[in-house]
Amino acid sequence: MEKRYLGKDKLEVSAVGLGCMGFTQSYPPFLPEEESIKVLRAAVDMGVTFFDTAEVYGPFKNEELLGKALSPVRDKVVIATKFGYDLNNYVLDESNRPVSLSSRPENIRRAVEGSLKRLKTDRIDLYYQHRVDPDTPIEEVAQTAAELIKEGKILHWGLSEASAATVRKAHAVCPVTAVQSEYSMWYRKPEEELLPALEELNIGFVPFSPLGKAMLTGRFDRNTKFDSSDFRSSIPRFSPENLQNNVTLAEYVEDLAKRKNTTPARIALAWLLAQKNWIVPIPGTKKIERLKENTGAVDVSFTEQKLADIRKHLDEIKIIGDRYPEEQEKLTGL
Repeated sequence: MEKRYLGKDKLEVSAVGLGCMGFTQSYPPFLPEEESIKVLRAAVDMGVTFFDTAEVYGPFKNEELLGKALSPVRDKVVIATKFGYDLNNYVLDESNRPVSLSSRPENIRRAVEGSLKRLKTDRIDLYYQHRVDPDTPIEEVAQTAAELIKEGKILHWGLSEASAATVRKAHAVCPVTAVQSEYSMWYRKPEEELLPALEELNIGFVPFSPLGKAMLTGRFDRNTKFDSSDFRSSIPRFSPENLQNNVTLAEYVEDLAKRKNTTPARIALAWLLAQKNWIVPIPGTKKIERLKENTGAVDVSFTEQKLADIRKHLDEIKIIGDRYPEEQEKLTGL
């Protein structure tokens, strides 16, 4: 597996990582624990070294799963997890997710101790603020991260779904290694301000949902219906009326795949990899065959002319609908 580097301190990770949320949240049915562990260890065998989780996924269950699966190979992998929710006193939304944000220093310290125990490790390689807390100055969050780095509990830190302005403020206090936000052919807003800022500051970028929540895999068509237990059923972009329009993008990616004799997922991931050498997508999957497909994206390449042509076509395809339900959209900082 090709390696890439995040941040000026050059955190080395596999060019394609694994987003682990779906093992315990948002995308049922969930595998039995032993099956999940098999998939995670298969990813390691395929050369994946970068695993993304969060204390809120479950809550707690996802980190516990990774702790069991990866502790035997701990020194071979990079584990990223996240803080930022008040899990001592939280309420649940309809998707069973805590919605009370808190990045107060005492909450960050509570979170890091819990994550270390669940992950069965003595350090967290990359520790993200999960969502920007409007009630805690980002400078205070960055200072707490700096203290945790000094103590050796975390090695690097980052932010998720933060604006370029917020990243700049945080980076000035404690250098940020990576920013994680949604980015794909399906959602390109980070190109406007965030990516230029990250390039200027030498900060890595980790796109989550790089396959557009599976939209770019060729699985859906205009008649697809999502069960109420599926997170996508609450996303405006996947509503029946919007899907009629938005599937146009998926059809375009499928056409690209046919022309290159590969799969839509590999096209979508390879396109991301081609944007910058400091971009590391983290597609999620619970299937070993999908792992093989996703990691194979490193072998797909485009000429500069083809990339320009793709961008022109993407600019012409209008995507209708927000990427989150209204209440969750409010928690994003882009």
